[in-house]
Amino acid sequence: MLTKTRAGAVLAALIAVFALAMPAGATPPGIPSEATARSELAGLTVRADGSMTGYSRDKFPHWVIISGTCDTRETVLKRDGSGVGTNSSCQATSGSWYSPYDGATWSAASDVDIDHVVPLAAAWRSGASGWTTTKRQQFANDLSHPQLIAVTDNVNQSKGDKSPEAWKPPATGYWCTYAKMWTRVKYTYSLSVNSSEKSALLSMLDRC
Repeated sequence: MLTKTRAGAVLAALIAVFALAMPAGATPPGIPSEATARSELAGLTVRADGSMTGYSRDKFPHWVIISGTCDTRETVLKRDGSGVGTNSSCQATSGSWYSPYDGATWSAASDVDIDHVVPLAAAWRSGASGWTTTKRQQFANDLSHPQLIAVTDNVNQSKGDKSPEAWKPPATGYWCTYAKMWTRVKYTYSLSVNSSEKSALLSMLDRC
């Protein structure tokens, strides 16, 4: 019969083994709690999307150098990956990446995109069209908020510039987190939401 101390040690060991067996999903910084996300969402201006006139990805300069020779993409690859090795140019040459959008794991950086949680075009039509280039560059390379995440490339491409009313991650178990990230970014940058987008976010937060 196990003593309490021995049983506790066995349980701790089993939890540790289980944790190691689970994929280490990407965890961008600044993801709010459900309650905070709901409060922030309630504080966003609701209005129809603005015009895409004048939009260009070039108006959101990315990727920029973050440290040494490492740009934003390479920085996120190292942050979100496991066992990432790089060459002298900071390009990822080894490692693995778990994509929480679809539950896939990749061993080649070329199979991974860095998703802008709130796409650049979605930001443009909800307020960023009036920003300075400096602010748009900050938004496109933001490592301080949950705006950038490493995910499967074709999943990111299927998302395009769609908002949550038109696209959600294939892995429904990630909808809560995705809605919290999206809301925090829009709140941080005082971007608006349209009514369908807000409804979709509320529905996703109901899964938390």
